[in-house]
Amino acid sequence: QVQLVESGGGLVRAGESLRLSCVASGSIVTINVMGWYRQAPGTRRDLVAVFTSGGTINYADSAKGRFTISRDNAKTTIYLQMNSLKSEDTAVYYCGAVVNGQLYWGQGSQVTVTS
Repeated sequence: QVQLVESGGGLVRAGESLRLSCVASGSIVTINVMGWYRQAPGTRRDLVAVFTSGGTINYADSAKGRFTISRDNAKTTIYLQMNSLKSEDTAVYYCGAVVNGQLYWGQGSQVTVTS
């Protein structure tokens, strides 16, 4: 079994920063894709930033220039540094990963940005 555990969400004011972390653990053989997604109330879950299977990074247009995804050397922990946060960044942020060919999600971490 594989688990993804997120941490680092919270309540901040517009213009401030937050850093999210996600740790993958369990019976991991391969992690092909790992990244961050978010879902605001009444909307679908959308990509924020992701490490692709080829090792490249994709960002949503809304994240470019403000958010940075990174990972540790073992590639089992990823981070999302979020700067210059805006009220429209308010959402539940999920860590998602394809591990051993199966998609897993974390429990979600609430990020609330007040204006």
